[in-house]
Amino acid sequence: MSKRKIALFVEEVYNDLEFWYPYYRMKEAGFEVVVVGTGKQETFKSKFGMPVKPDVVSSAVKTEELAGVIIPGGYAPDKMRIDPAMLKIVQELFNDGKLVASICHAGWVLISAGVVKGKKATGCIMIKDDLVNAGAEYLDQEVVVDGNLITSRVPDDLPAFCQEILKNLA
Repeated sequence: MSKRKIALFVEEVYNDLEFWYPYYRMKEAGFEVVVVGTGKQETFKSKFGMPVKPDVVSSAVKTEELAGVIIPGGYAPDKMRIDPAMLKIVQELFNDGKLVASICHAGWVLISAGVVKGKKATGCIMIKDDLVNAGAEYLDQEVVVDGNLITSRVPDDLPAFCQEILKNLA
């Protein structure tokens, strides 16, 4: 069961494409996608107003039931990174060798979780300095895979991002 369940984080002002593209791609591949919210509210809206109701609050997540986590960008990661339960999820999955995937500004969550030091990673150019200052080697590539850590830059990178996620979960 746990091999087929993946968490997808959400918070206010998430990036529509970076949330919905992996959501449907993972479902299409047969995964149960569990939408995880911070618990601050019942419904979160995207940059363009698309509402999402989380399946569970971050504090109730049991990482032993998950194969990994996908963290979308937008402005949401700025709020996700201050949620201790979301950071704990990332840390536990990372330390257990399970999938941790982020795109665009979601690298901020990886930084706050303390999982990028000594790793190769990418994200949108706006957080390049943040990743470097956190000890990551920044690579300007559509997708960077370093062990169980998968990172991408922008929505145009979503096909390569999702392909690598599915390869990791195979």
